[in-house]
Amino acid sequence: MGRHRGLRFDPAARVPRQFAQIVASEFAPAALDHPILFTKRADTGAFYAGALLSLVAGESPLAGTFRPADVEREGFFVDAERIVIDRAHPQFGAAEGEPLFDPEGSPSPSLRHVQRALARLDAGLATTDQLVQRLLQVGVIEPIDISLSFDSGEKLVLQDLYTVSLDALRDLSDQDALALLREGDLQLCYIQAQSVGHIRRMAQRRNDQLAAAPV
Repeated sequence: MGRHRGLRFDPAARVPRQFAQIVASEFAPAALDHPILFTKRADTGAFYAGALLSLVAGESPLAGTFRPADVEREGFFVDAERIVIDRAHPQFGAAEGEPLFDPEGSPSPSLRHVQRALARLDAGLATTDQLVQRLLQVGVIEPIDISLSFDSGEKLVLQDLYTVSLDALRDLSDQDALALLREGDLQLCYIQAQSVGHIRRMAQRRNDQLAAAPV
């Protein structure tokens, strides 16, 4: 802790995220504000769940109350039960910002917030991986086509994203449906599928922004 006593971090220096990983316990709060979708890791090809925060990389996320733990802990990691930081992250480069520790050497409120986010991720990653694997095993995850056109003439195509197929859910055998129900997966499936409707709201918001932008 001594090396980091004077270290400050500025969350405002974070680069806006277009897509952030979430865990199963975050599905319900995330679905209030954002579409929940699945995608594959570039390095392993493994599926994971995430919240679509904006339609275009680098743009500010859609306003809402939900902040993924993966965003809240950005720049902080867990290594062998210790919290470590990425000093190269932009939020640690500012001369001003929030201290990591108070004058007595205890974690500041901001650092405690990060600790809670890391704990939420650590507790939920394995459970969420298992959820995704069960959905893949019964074949209810399918690609989703997101092609958007705006009044300005701009077009956006979001690729490599997946959703739960409600048709596939309805076609499940009684045995598979009961198994998903008992695991609590069915509720999460419907939360995820319904959250996709936020894409229309995000598109309308961007359309309004483009229309209001100076020519």
